[in-house]
Formats: sequence, C-alpha cells, structure tokens
Amino acid sequence: MKLTFTKMQGIGNDFVVIDGYSAPVNLDAATIQRLADRHFGIGFDQLLLVEQPTVPGVDFRYRIFNADGGEVEQCGNGARCFVRFVHDKALTDQSEIRVETARGIIQPRLEDDGLVTVNMGEPRLQPDEIPFVADAAAVTYALVVGEQTLEISAVSMGNPHAVMLVEDVQTAPVASLGPLIEKHERFPQRVNAGFMQVVSPHHIQLRVFERGSGETLACGTGACAAVVSGIRRGILQSPVRVTTRGGELSISWHGEHQPVLMTGPAETVFEGSIDI
Repeated sequence: MKLTFTKMQGIGNDFVVIDGYSAPVNLDAATIQRLADRHFGIGFDQLLLVEQPTVPGVDFRYRIFNADGGEVEQCGNGARCFVRFVHDKALTDQSEIRVETARGIIQPRLEDDGLVTVNMGEPRLQPDEIPFVADAAAVTYALVVGEQTLEISAVSMGNPHAVMLVEDVQTAPVASLGPLIEKHERFPQRVNAGFMQVVSPHHIQLRVFERGSGETLACGTGACAAVVSGIRRGILQSPVRVTTRGGELSISWHGEHQPVLMTGPAETVFEGSIDI
C-alpha cells in the first residue's frame, strides 16, 4: 500500500499529516514507529490523522499519534498544522473550524497574516482530570524524583503537563529529569515535562520533554500549560511570548474558567508517498 503524506512543522515541532477524511486510513503502532524513524522512515514528532467527525456540529476529527505509536489526546502545534492542511487541501473554505479531539472540541482559526490561532479550551487543574495523584488541587506540588524533591505545577491542556521553574533553560537537566518525570507513578497516563525560565512577566523560555517522543523543538500544549502555571503562580501576565528552540508562540489566558488562546505559524515542508 502506498501512503500519501504531507510533512509539516510548527516552530520546529514536526508532523506527518495524513488525509483520512477523503478515504479511511488505518495504521498500527508498528507501522507508525517505522514511519517515525528519521533514518529508515519519514521522521516526525507526531503523526496527525484527519478524519470525518463522529459527533454533530463539528467539521473534522483530529487524531494524534506519538513517534512510539501511542495515541494521545492533544497537540497544540499539530492543531495549527491541521487547520493549514485542511485549507491547503481544499477540505474547507472556512477560516475558523471546529475540530473533534479525544479530549473535546478545539477551534483553530486561520488569520489574515497566515498565522493560526487555536482556542485550546479551558485548562484542567483538578488532579483527577489531569490525571495526577494528589489529595487536593494546588498551584504547585512537591514531586519526589529520585533523591530530589521538585516543585511542579500540574496542568492538563487535553494532555497532562508537569511544569517546573529553572534558572537557565539552556542548562536545565531535560535529558536526565525528563524521562523520570514522564514516567512518574503519580502521573498514571505519563506526562509531558516542561522546564520554564521566566525572562519577564510577558516572556518565558521553555523546553519540553514530551511523553512518547522525547525532547522536541517546541510543544504547543506545553507552552499553554507553562503560561497557565506561571499566571497561577503570580509570576506571569497575559499575553506571554513563549520562546522555544524552534521558534515563538503567543499565549493568552485570562484566568480560571477561561480558554487558552495560542497563536503561531504552521508550514508545509514537503509532500510525498511511501510504501507501507
């Protein structure tokens, strides 16, 4: 079988996007792992599958698979690439669409300047909604990792995030702490680990170790979670410019029970086909 794909990127977070809307596409975990291999396959952080919606009142269904073949609930940079893809493929002519995900409806909008804004919905802060093992909700939690006790914030943006403050994001122990936090027993569905340096109340630098993919050049939901964390801690003010290794996003959030808005670029890199 020959699989047609589009390679896309959002500030360095790279994706393979597949049209399962026009005709169904089924991929097992082993095939996704092979496609994700950067030497023997195509290479990507996540694979995005565009499908027909399964609930009324929405335009598309959006499924996300990590490089390890596991399906996850949400991906912010992928959401921006998603709306660019469905426009470029003439699957819609609407500037704003409603998209079904595993954790609810999101609303991406293609702006006149080519950037994409995504209404990511409200952050989930209750431990059982993240999910995170804790007796009660709090702004920060103590997390024992090996011989260290870290202060983290736990936030779900449709997928779980643990966010910690670091003095210098460039020297943060992402490679060593990231895998330990990702698989920590208090996060039963694993977690994305964010390392945040505050530059000013309106600017942070961020690195994220993503579950199932390792450190990526950018993470859209991680940027949203970091900003929510910083605003709740009283050290950030909306809007916040988030600098990642792959580029910048603008994140706005006006407090509890309000949606998080993320704005940034989405670009097509190339198109191709591969035998599977």
